[in-house]
Amino acid sequence: MELRDLLESRIRDVPDWPKPGVVFKDISPLLADQQAFGALVEALADQCTAVGVDKVVGIEARGFILAAPVAFRTGAGFVPVRKMGKLPCATYAENYELEYGSATLEVHQDAFVAGDRVLVIDDVLATGGTVGATIELIRRAGARVVGVSVLMELGFLGGRARIEPLLADTAVRSFIEI
Repeated sequence: MELRDLLESRIRDVPDWPKPGVVFKDISPLLADQQAFGALVEALADQCTAVGVDKVVGIEARGFILAAPVAFRTGAGFVPVRKMGKLPCATYAENYELEYGSATLEVHQDAFVAGDRVLVIDDVLATGGTVGATIELIRRAGARVVGVSVLMELGFLGGRARIEPLLADTAVRSFIEI
């Protein structure tokens, strides 16, 4: 079975959640399946190794689940990008819009060493607001984004077009395009 098919078969749609009209993509069945989860972690680790990274960023909350094992697997550091008010030390903050509201993300000011090469991992690329804010946080902290990987991309929301100008020649990889 192709990786895309394996991953896609383990994602369930939850209609009208978190609000009417939204179809939530639940990755819980994928995470519970050792074969699918392991294959995804290995594919993400391969990208991490290919671009050479110092740190792997996971975006709250499901990005943490994907990014942490990739950092461990590749010997890179793991950096969480969190919702406002969740980090205990001095932070950089970035406001952004998402498909059904707005929010603020933060990262510790000392999370990166100047020039760190960073791979950003999240579960979904939708409008690009979350990933775009994360890219800005990483830049502000003095590091360089060398790749963005997401499990799935909701292409109809145009997120890729929104973040690509922030990345220059950096690759955006998605395993499933919807």
